[in-house]
Amino acid sequence: MTNTGISSGRLCWENTLGIFDVKSATVPAAISAFPGELYQAPRSWAEQAYPNLIYFNELDRDNYLAAWQEPDLFTSEIRAAFRSLS
Repeated sequence: MTNTGISSGRLCWENTLGIFDVKSATVPAAISAFPGELYQAPRSWAEQAYPNLIYFNELDRDNYLAAWQEPDLFTSEIRAAFRSLS
């Protein structure tokens, strides 16, 4: 161990940036919610945070790092999300 557990925990404890607060972004946005993600973004939050939400999908496969663990699934989600923009 590198003895960095306390310092990394302190960083999280002292962070007051509101990482999961609603941001009201206006660009087209898409969310693919994987069950293993750190934050489970409910659709109600996603619609408030992204008024121009063009795609929302809750997947049943538990992948914390979907792009790495399930590249084909991740790619199909990106394609489905932005299909309406092409």
